[in-house]
Amino acid sequence: MVDVLIRDWDAHLAHEKRRSDHTRRAYIATAERFCGFLAHHRGGAVDARMLKGLTPNDLRSYLADRRADGLGNASAARELSALRSFLRFVGGSNASVPQMRGPRVKKGLPRPVAPAEAMQIAQDVEDNAREAWVGARDFALLLLLYGAGLRIGEALSLTGAALPLGETLRVTGKRGKTRIVPILPAVAAAVARYAAACPWPVGKDAPLFVGARGGPLQPGVVRASVRQARRALGLPERTTPHALRHSFATHLLAGGADLRSLQELLGHASLASTQIYTAVDAAHLLDVYRSAHPRAG
Repeated sequence: MVDVLIRDWDAHLAHEKRRSDHTRRAYIATAERFCGFLAHHRGGAVDARMLKGLTPNDLRSYLADRRADGLGNASAARELSALRSFLRFVGGSNASVPQMRGPRVKKGLPRPVAPAEAMQIAQDVEDNAREAWVGARDFALLLLLYGAGLRIGEALSLTGAALPLGETLRVTGKRGKTRIVPILPAVAAAVARYAAACPWPVGKDAPLFVGARGGPLQPGVVRASVRQARRALGLPERTTPHALRHSFATHLLAGGADLRSLQELLGHASLASTQIYTAVDAAHLLDVYRSAHPRAG
């Protein structure tokens, strides 16, 4: 029975959530480990009824067992996020998922949000949305910040006239200055998915990103969703929507972009504002970018 649930969840992740093969493999492996643990911990066959009746203590016991195998805080937070997603799927739209704070990830030197963390945040925000279209909206918005380096205000000022997104997008930034930014296919696809799911008409002069009642989406709503996700994932407080823009800049600089080009992409009025990114350990970021950036290929 549980094998069928996991298989159905895998299909849901692939077709409804459009998760990458890498993410799906990691999520499915976590669910299989968890169900194997429950069979011994609860002493019975694992089925939907058992999964719907779990408590925070069950999750704590599982994580304690994993820690005994040497699992670190960051990996534990990722597994907890995967399990929440699995239990929400099993429970359906009215699922009551056991709540517990994710393990605290030790803070190090100031640095941009890592690629894996950026995608975790976007996926967790989508998974926890009260409605599917709201999740698609927030996922698309966060990908715009991370994949195109937009400020949150710039993304929220877009109108339906931007649709369908092409290879570039004209953005109006501070002091009314406009710039052209490249749009990755994955970002365009996420925005198109949101636009198709949005229950409100997205007119050419209307806001592209709308709130639950069809009005302009407020930045505080997005910040609150990211704040909830980073706490659940055990990520540091520096993980904010604006930090995704910083990550865009540092990854490009580490990948060889020159400061003048980066200045144009970010919409900085002066080069001095862009030069702050040179303080980041470029060698380390280059390794991260090449090995892990989900949009580098």
